[in-house]
This record gives sequence, structure tokens and C-alpha cells, in this order.
Amino acid sequence: MVTTLSCSACGNEYAAGADEPWRCECGHPLDFSEQPLPDGPAPEFTDIDTRDGLWAFEEFLPVRRVATLGEGFTPLVDADDWNAQFKLDCVFPSGSFKDRGATTTLSRAAELGVETVLEDSSGNAGAAIAQYAARAGIDAEIYVPADAKASKLKAIECAGATPVRIEGSRQDVTDACIEAVENGDGWYASHAWNPAFFAGTMTFALELAAQRDWNVPDAVVTPLGHGTLFLGAYRGFRALLDAGWTDSMPRLLGVQAAGVSPIADGIHADGHVDARNDVADGIQITHPARRDQIVEAIDATDGDAIALDAGSTEAALEKLHRTGFYVEPTSAVAAAGLTAYRDRGSLADDADVVVPLTGSGLKA
Repeated sequence: MVTTLSCSACGNEYAAGADEPWRCECGHPLDFSEQPLPDGPAPEFTDIDTRDGLWAFEEFLPVRRVATLGEGFTPLVDADDWNAQFKLDCVFPSGSFKDRGATTTLSRAAELGVETVLEDSSGNAGAAIAQYAARAGIDAEIYVPADAKASKLKAIECAGATPVRIEGSRQDVTDACIEAVENGDGWYASHAWNPAFFAGTMTFALELAAQRDWNVPDAVVTPLGHGTLFLGAYRGFRALLDAGWTDSMPRLLGVQAAGVSPIADGIHADGHVDARNDVADGIQITHPARRDQIVEAIDATDGDAIALDAGSTEAALEKLHRTGFYVEPTSAVAAAGLTAYRDRGSLADDADVVVPLTGSGLKA
């Protein structure tokens, strides 16, 4: 079990436990102080018990399995119309990749004896936290925008969690949830701040590498809001390299929604687009909690981040649906990004690329 949390920004360390702080006193996120790694060589794929889902990689996880629904080992399929491979993280129990982090976060909450968890979310993370809280027998309150999609609110309510509707911006939702956390109303099971969530999302990279016989692609293109999957992928590929199971890192290429694209705007100062891409509503994050870590991951992998408008996202969504991939709108921004990176000449047409499809079309 984890004993220490640390801050990469200032070096502060804190004892882990039910009363641990949800962030460093300097204002930055906390992470587990050590990344566990396996001792031996990479196994043959046929020796991995994929029935354990993502928990087949327990040697890499600083969390003990408690709250699980068999999540993980999502399909990796050739997408010939896109000259890429798609990893179908849209087929998780709650319908999105957020289950990767929810299973590890609620497993850790159960280990710590937490009675109530709080989360703020535009929908998918809240639904995942609610579902795994139900699995763990833990109460959950999910702070959501007042105009959250009815399908996502229904998923939260059906799991027995309490949605707390907040008027205003997405940041207002976060601020209200943090106020409740600081008032002692519950443990912050945040997909943006809680280190256990990123322990789960890093399994995206572990599964992907295993499915490709430990050969990593040239690049991975992901949606980029809080960077939950983007950073998780970086940490997973880094852990594989450190364990000696792979011999390279893929370029990590993020795609943001135009008009709410702080990472892309910082990299491409002349490329800011004022019009909001409301099609990709799930990644409209003005202030990513781990912005510095996202930028470091981009720099470390010769990566990039771009912002795309609603038109390109809608076109990609239509093409995805016509080629058999029924995903929600925000998922389409990564496929649109694949096309945009190639059109800009920053990704070769023959590059070996994987794109995660992050949420089911049933979400919409």
C-alpha cells in the first residue's frame, strides 16, 4: 500500500492515508512517491490472463484490486479508412475510458476506509466514479454542470450517487466541489487531481504495448482536456521503458477543443481560435490541474497539442459512425486530430499511429 505522496513542483512529501491532503500546500497536484515495476522480463501475450482486465498489470499498480467490474483489455483494431489502429476504450462498463481510473481510485478509497467520495465532472468521469463507488459500497456525490447531458446524469443517478448541479462554468463546478471537500464533506476522488486515477489510466499504454507484442507505435493521438488519458499514457509508456519491456516511447499528440485550449495555445501562440468547439464538450477545461506535467510529457516525447474547431470534429464523427465506430462527439476530436496532424505535415502518412476512442455513442 502507498505510504507517501509527493509534489513534483516543490518536493514536499506527505504521509498517505484517509486524511491525506488532496493537493500540495504549494497548490500543485500530488503523486505517489514511487512507481512499482516488475522484476522480470516482459511476458508473452499468451501468458497474460486478460480475464483480469487491466488488473493483469498489478505489478505496475500502487493500488490493490478491490472495486472492479472486469474492466480493461479493450479491443485494438485496424482502422483501414484512417490508416491507423483504434483502441476501443468506449466499451468499458460505464461506456468510457474513465473506468480505468475509477477502478483504481475507488479501490484505494475502499482500502482507506472512505465512506463518501466527491467528484466534479462534465459527465463521463462522474458516471464512472458513481458506478465504481456503487461496486465498492461507498457513497458518492458528483458535482456536474447544470446543463449536463441527461444520459450522463441518468447514469450517475442509477448508480445511487447524488448529482449536485452547479450553475456557471465548468470551473465553477470544480470550485464548488473543492469547497465541499475542504469543508470535510468527503474524499476527493478527482479524475484530475487524485493520483490513483492516473495509476489506472496508465494501463492504457500497458495494454496497448502487450497487444502489439511489446512494440510501441510511432505516435498516439488523444483528446486533451485535463490530460487524464494523455498523462496516463505517458506514465505507462515510461514505466514500460523503465522496466525494460519496451525500447522506445511514442510521440504523444493531444487534441483540444478550439476556444478552450490552454495547452495548444501555449505551444502555438499564433494559432488561437476564438470560436468554441462545443461538439467536444467533454474536454473544455480552462485550467488543467496538471498543466505543467502535460507540457513536460509533450516535451519528453517530441509531442504536440493542437486545437480543432467544431466542423472538423463533426466531420470526423460522421466518418467514424459511417465506418462502424459508434462513439460520442468528444471522442471524434482525436480522429479529427489524426487527420489534422497529417495535413500539417507533422505526422507522416505512413506513421504507425494508435488513436483511443474514448466514449460510447450511447453517451450522447
